[in-house]
Amino acid sequence: MHSATSPTERHLRRAAWVALVLLLALLGWQCRHGWPVTSDLMVLVPHTTTDPLRAQAQAQARVDAPLTRQMVVLVGHADRKQAVSLAESVASRLRDSQRFDSVRLHIDVALPELRQSLLAMRLAMLPSDDRHLLINDPAAYAGRRATQILDPFGSAGVVPLNDDFLGLTSRVERAMRPTGTVQLDLPTTTLQANAEGRTWVLMLGQIRGRAFDGETSRAIATIVRQADAAVTQGGGALLATGGVLYAAAGSEQAADESGRIGIVSLIGTVLVLLLALRRASVLLAFFPVAVGFVAGLAASIALFGEVHVLTLVIGMSLLGIAIDFPMHWLGKSYGMPDWQSHTAMRRVLPGLTISLAATLTGYVALAFTPFPALTQTAVFSTAGLAASYATTVLLLPSLLPRLRPRPSALLARAAERLLDGIASARRAPRTLRHFMLWLMIGLSVAGILRLDMRDDMRQWLSAPATLLEQAQEIAAITGVMPTSQFFLVRAPDTDTLLQRQAALTARLDSLVTEGKLKGYDALSQVAVPRAAQQQLQAQLHAQADNPAAWRALTELGLPESAIQAELKTLTSLPLLSLDQVLASPLAERWRTLWLGPIDGEVAGLVTLQGLSSAEVLVHVAEGQAGVSLIDRAGELNALFSATRLKAAELKIGSYVVAGLLIALLLGRAAMLRILTVPIIATVATLAILGFTGQPITLFSLFGLLLTSALAVDYAIFMYEGVGGAPACVIGISLGALTTLFSFGMLAASATPAIASFGLTVTIGVLCSVFCAAWIRSPFLSHPPHSQP
Repeated sequence: MHSATSPTERHLRRAAWVALVLLLALLGWQCRHGWPVTSDLMVLVPHTTTDPLRAQAQAQARVDAPLTRQMVVLVGHADRKQAVSLAESVASRLRDSQRFDSVRLHIDVALPELRQSLLAMRLAMLPSDDRHLLINDPAAYAGRRATQILDPFGSAGVVPLNDDFLGLTSRVERAMRPTGTVQLDLPTTTLQANAEGRTWVLMLGQIRGRAFDGETSRAIATIVRQADAAVTQGGGALLATGGVLYAAAGSEQAADESGRIGIVSLIGTVLVLLLALRRASVLLAFFPVAVGFVAGLAASIALFGEVHVLTLVIGMSLLGIAIDFPMHWLGKSYGMPDWQSHTAMRRVLPGLTISLAATLTGYVALAFTPFPALTQTAVFSTAGLAASYATTVLLLPSLLPRLRPRPSALLARAAERLLDGIASARRAPRTLRHFMLWLMIGLSVAGILRLDMRDDMRQWLSAPATLLEQAQEIAAITGVMPTSQFFLVRAPDTDTLLQRQAALTARLDSLVTEGKLKGYDALSQVAVPRAAQQQLQAQLHAQADNPAAWRALTELGLPESAIQAELKTLTSLPLLSLDQVLASPLAERWRTLWLGPIDGEVAGLVTLQGLSSAEVLVHVAEGQAGVSLIDRAGELNALFSATRLKAAELKIGSYVVAGLLIALLLGRAAMLRILTVPIIATVATLAILGFTGQPITLFSLFGLLLTSALAVDYAIFMYEGVGGAPACVIGISLGALTTLFSFGMLAASATPAIASFGLTVTIGVLCSVFCAAWIRSPFLSHPPHSQP
């Protein structure tokens, strides 16, 4: 066949060059403000909100805010003054970095303002136990108050006795104290905790801008490391936690893994090309891969506005698949002595086209999952593979017009021996063949029965042990152990909201008593419904003329007139709304729990501390109007399990699509023969995973989707038999080797999800090559070794 190009081919080639220039221009424009790459963990999380209202979405965003923008730092030293000094130096370092909107070390304590707030809000913020005691048994309350007055330590408070005989402000003050072991040190106005023989000083930093931006997170992580070194040199210790530090670790890990995968894939593919074809010019086979990577990046940015580092890690493995197109083209030199670039391309073009369609089926299936990371991977890989195919078909032959590969005799003999072995196996006695068949079926069933299904959100995470240990230490020292579970409470008005939260917290109190929950934060702890304030005022007014109720106080020498005057003052205090209470500096800790009016209702949160197990919360909200348990981690894990069925459906769908495509182009007989390869390869892969004790995760199933597409690819080339069976075996083997170089590296990833995906594809590719080698092409009749 003449190797000259046709006018159509020349026009398409020119169009391809123009498209490439436009693609590079697009990517350059997209990156004009820097690389739009993110390491935000929350981008990976599927949307699980089933609440038709906006309340749940706002509630989740409020709960996620500390993870996304806040960093907690503890600075410890055996000497209290030195601990504060070191903490001040760390705070100055953080502020000077210009990476934080605020760094809060000192608590502003204006005693006059605090006294005034306590006096004005002593009824609106009075804890429910004290309120009920005053209403139901004022004499018992007076007796308890008398005991407190006699105790010089128990009666100490911000408001002096003469301004608050009944001690309501001291009860409010006690309820407002920080939870856990952290306490305010008034001389230094810092929050401190004592543990491990050290005084620990707490500070909070609010990240400026996007905390999960790669450059921001890495810069903050560097600042924290420098601060840690300075504190350690001063004889102290520093602990830090926050989403920004996990983002920095994820970004660094992704850069390391993507670089390692790229280098190993590059070196391995270069060696394969040079050893198999023995021409330096064949290294231009990387050109389609580079174009594919650029196209995938541009497509991801165009659709999502940015690309996640996890997509880049998986995308680097695209090299191993995109190189298959030039590999199949160049591999035909083993069966075509007169191999010429354009002639060979025309002969393999049908197979390459069908192969592209089959491979894209596997990747496109990923786009129909609820996982944003897999959707991005699907877009990246689909665009990348399509661009690699177009570059291979339209540009590569013209870039290598005089290439004459020098096939390796060693590889040719190895392929012939493999095919001769398969031919011998076909000629084995029927009894032996049946025995081996049933043995393989039995082993496959046994392996599949050993499979362990495992789905967990933690498969996405690969946080360094040091970060996890520091987070655990901070929780142990401060006694603050927030959980991802919380309650969303809705009501028609604020009074009903506070009543519903109070009813909910009554149930939570039983969990605290049983040791299943350490504590909680609720709006009902800090604010009293206006109706309840009014009821308390009415009771106090009624008791003003009942000296017997306050005898315990008058017996201490407190003037009865002073007590009556205070009761009169209390009954005249204005009724305060929830918004007014939350505006007080006393209520700062609870402000984030208030969501305000949403869709004709008001909403607030009840957050939890130190939860032993999410299972204990299942029935807490039952029968409570307007109360919903939000367990995003549980919802995600349930979504993982539910999506397994979706993955199975996608796999069946991919078989149907591939089958229809093959039947349309090659016929029904070809369809049955070709689809046998991915089915057997899938079963064998599952059996091997079962015998090796590897858990089957959702990502393993998605790996099987890709494996099936590659198996169809290999089977098609064996079925077409262009260049002879040995040349086809060498072509698919070379392509499989380059795939293994990339996906084999994914299997070593520190992120469980990526490792599971890579391991499944690695095993699946090996099984696919072996199974595809058994395909006999109907277009070949000789020689014997080329027709197993």
